[in-house]
Amino acid sequence: MSADDYHPFVPKPHESKIAGPTARAHAEARTKSPRAQGLFGKWEEMFNAPFRGITTAGQAIPDLFERKPEGAPTLKMIEAVNALWALMSPEQRKASYFPAGSNQWRHWQNTELYVEHYGLRLDEVSDDLKEATMAVLRASMSQHGYELSRDVMKLNRFLGDLVGGPAVMGEWSYIFCLFGTPSTTEPWGWQLFGHHLVLNCFVLGEQMVLTPAFWGAEPSYADHGPFKGIRIFQDEERAGLKLMRSFSAEQQKRAIVHHSMMGGDLPEGRRHFADNLHLGGAFQDNRIVPYEGLKGSELSALQRRELTDLVDKYFMSLPDGPRAARIAEFERHLADTHFCWIGGFSEESPFYYRVQSPVTFIEFDHHAGVFLTNPEPAKFHVHTIVRTPNGNDYGFDLLKQHYKHAPHHQQQAQQQQARHHGHGHSHGHGHDHHHHGHGPHKHDHHHGDGDCHHDHDHDHRDGKDS
Repeated sequence: MSADDYHPFVPKPHESKIAGPTARAHAEARTKSPRAQGLFGKWEEMFNAPFRGITTAGQAIPDLFERKPEGAPTLKMIEAVNALWALMSPEQRKASYFPAGSNQWRHWQNTELYVEHYGLRLDEVSDDLKEATMAVLRASMSQHGYELSRDVMKLNRFLGDLVGGPAVMGEWSYIFCLFGTPSTTEPWGWQLFGHHLVLNCFVLGEQMVLTPAFWGAEPSYADHGPFKGIRIFQDEERAGLKLMRSFSAEQQKRAIVHHSMMGGDLPEGRRHFADNLHLGGAFQDNRIVPYEGLKGSELSALQRRELTDLVDKYFMSLPDGPRAARIAEFERHLADTHFCWIGGFSEESPFYYRVQSPVTFIEFDHHAGVFLTNPEPAKFHVHTIVRTPNGNDYGFDLLKQHYKHAPHHQQQAQQQQARHHGHGHSHGHGHDHHHHGHGPHKHDHHHGDGDCHHDHDHDHRDGKDS
C-alpha cells in the first residue's frame, strides 16, 4: 500500500462520523459532545481577546508593513462584488455585511460544523449567486489561487460522498461575507470560509492582504466520480522535501525540532486533537509562536532561493502585483526567517513544516484521519495555513495606518473626540441602518461597538452570532 492510498481508511456506513441528514442536524448532534463544547468555548474566549496578531514573544514588531500601491486588481474586484450585491435580496445583504474593521473577520472556522447564523451560505442560494460569488474569488486571486480554492471545494464534496454525508460536506458548504464598501480608496474586503477552505481578502487602494488563508483536503485527490483527476498540494509537499533534502546533516539536525509527529519525542501538548500540529489555525490570531529550526542566515545562496521558491508556492494564489510585493517583502527579512520540520523526509514519511519570519507564517501538515479512519498522520490528508504575523492578518495593520493618516479620518477623529468631551460619555449602541441600492454603503460615524482598529465604520448588524 502506498503512503497516499486512502482506500483502506474509508469508513463503513456504521462507522461514519456523519451525525445527521442535513448540515444543521449534523452540527447540532456533534456540538453536544463535551470536547466540541470545550473547543467552541475556547474559540469564543480567544475571539473576545483584543487582536494583536501572531508574534514570537507577545508584542508585535512595529513598522513592518507599508501603505503603497502594489497592483491589486481592485477595479475588477469591485465590479465582481457589485454584481454579486445586485443579485442579493435585502435579507441576504443584511446577513452578510459588516464594517471594514469589524472583529467579525476573526470568527471564521474550518470545520464542517454549520453553526453560523449569518453570511451567504452558498448551498442555500441560487446557481446565479453561487457563480457570482465565485466571480469575486476569480477577480481577487490568480488563476492558480482560484483553481486551488475550487478544487478544495470539489474535494470536500468527494469526501462527503465517500463517507455518506454530501449534505454535510458539499461543494458549496461555504459562507461568504462582505466587509465595508467596495472602494478604490477606502478599506473593504470579503471572506469565504467552511470545511478545509478559508479566505480572508482585505483591500485598500491597490493593496491587498489574503490572510489568514487555509487550504486543506481529506483526501487530497479524487480518483473516481465527477471530480476524478483533481490532485492538490503536490508542489507544496515536493518543494518542502526538496529544501529539507538540500540541507547538510548539521543543517537538518537544526531544522528538525521533533522526529515524531505523534508521541515519541513530541512534547506533551504540542499535538492538538483538532489542529494536529498546526499553530496558526482558527481563532489563533494572537498566538505566541517562538522561532524554531534553521535560520535563513545559515543557508547557502542556493538554499535561500529554494526557500523562496517554497514560499512562492503559497504566494502564487495572489494576483501578480501583490504576489511580487509579498516575495520582495519576504526576501527583505530572509536572514531572520526560520524553517522547522517535524517528522521524516523519505518518500513515505508524513511531515510538518513551518516557514516563519517577521512578515510570513506558513504551515504545512499531514493530518491523521478525521472522517477517514487512519489513526496516524497520512500523506493524503493535508492542511496548509498562510498568515501575516505581527498584526497584519486581515490587513488590520494597514487599516490602522489608514485611519491614523487619512486626512478625512483624522478630521472625523477630532470631531468625535470633541463630541465625546462635550457629552462626557461615549455611545455603546449602534443604529441599524441598511442600504439596499446598487451597492453596500458605509457610515463613517461609528461609536465603538467593541470591534478593533476601526472607530470609523458603522456596524450594520444588531449583534454577533457565535
